[in-house]
Amino acid sequence: GLSPKWTLDVSGNYNPWTFSKNKKWKHWLVQPEARYWFCNKMMGSFIGFHALGGSHNIGGMDLDFKFLGTDFSKLKDYRYEGWFIGAGVAYGYAWALSKHWNLEAELGVGYIYSKADKFNCAQCGDKLEDDKAHNYVGPTKAALNLVYVF
Repeated sequence: GLSPKWTLDVSGNYNPWTFSKNKKWKHWLVQPEARYWFCNKMMGSFIGFHALGGSHNIGGMDLDFKFLGTDFSKLKDYRYEGWFIGAGVAYGYAWALSKHWNLEAELGVGYIYSKADKFNCAQCGDKLEDDKAHNYVGPTKAALNLVYVF
């Protein structure tokens, strides 16, 4: 808690794995969020303002779909290695389960700017493009959290 109606949430993700046939979906991500609670902190509705940043190394994945302007089918034949930053706003709700335990649900939207080098294939190292920029607007956070309150 930062004040009677403000809290700070910091989440992180790390995936270091390379799958069979050199398929990669490696990334790390840090996502701090300031939350304003409409009633009491850690109870009921809140609005969150989050930032995010990290890096990725993705390729060799057979995903044949497009989502909000991103063509995931390119991940089958190419590998992308780069970084990203962004920000967004979210709405959430917390239910008190007991004195120290809460259940939270949250959904957020925002903007992400990324730059990545494009490589010829998931296994190869031949670079095809340097620092290709990509802009994304859409979901930036979806969470269901079990929270311990001190």
